[in-house]
Amino acid sequence: MGTTFSVVLHGERRDRMEAAANAAFDELQRLNNLLSIYRPESQWSRINRSAAQSPAPVPAEVFRLISRCVRYNRQSQGTFDITVGPLMRAWGFWKGRGRLPGREEIAAALAKTGSRLMRLDKASRTVGFDIQGMEINPGGIGKGYAVDRMVKILRRKGIGRALVMASSSTIYGLGTPPGEARGWKVEISNPTRPRRDVATEVYLKDMSLSTSGGYAQRFQAGGRSYSHIMDPRTGYPARGMLLVSVAAPRAIDSEAWTKPFFIHGRSWAAKHKPKQMQVFFCEEGPSEHWGWMT
Repeated sequence: MGTTFSVVLHGERRDRMEAAANAAFDELQRLNNLLSIYRPESQWSRINRSAAQSPAPVPAEVFRLISRCVRYNRQSQGTFDITVGPLMRAWGFWKGRGRLPGREEIAAALAKTGSRLMRLDKASRTVGFDIQGMEINPGGIGKGYAVDRMVKILRRKGIGRALVMASSSTIYGLGTPPGEARGWKVEISNPTRPRRDVATEVYLKDMSLSTSGGYAQRFQAGGRSYSHIMDPRTGYPARGMLLVSVAAPRAIDSEAWTKPFFIHGRSWAAKHKPKQMQVFFCEEGPSEHWGWMT
């Protein structure tokens, strides 16, 4: 999935923990074979190759995941969108550092972007695209889904204390580590000095944390700064925010909601945030504007 996964376990029997960790990574490999757009033979890649020609039949698990993405799209008023690939390519963020495209190029990419252009047929369990050149990317949800599945495997194997990480972007704290009843301590970097300072910290106890930062991939053009976090409604990178972190009971939800909160901002989140979530905002400007919304 283009990132590094790791697991930290605490327990009394090493053999039991190793067996549980191996089972969790076996599940991760299964999902990578199913969802990774970096693997041409994956189910997800097959959908992108054929769905514009004719509806592509998909396994039930993939159909459920794509259907959930469509629900996130509606709930977020179009700001979570797995069809944003053409825009990312136009802006040079697809395996690159970014570039400033022309208006016609942006318009052409927008014409191939939008969940409204995707057709899901529950009866035949197929996925179809309305336009050639459209594609879906699980990058905004796949890591969270994989973390949730790995945690489920660990629970099933009797593990009660673990930290599961998809790089630093999505993390799940299962139970608590020894000597810390509050949970697993996770630090969120200061987006203006990410290698030196900490903006805040959070303790994860049967909770996930996902972070999206506009500082991670950014370029300058025409006196303006552009980040890789794209607003699929306008075709331009979102502005006004440096970093958003979301804490939620499920990793799939925390990961999916970081982009909508980043794009819409604090005022929108105050009205639309699901009750079980906490959101940390780092807005552009003085750090006095940074803080948690519970």
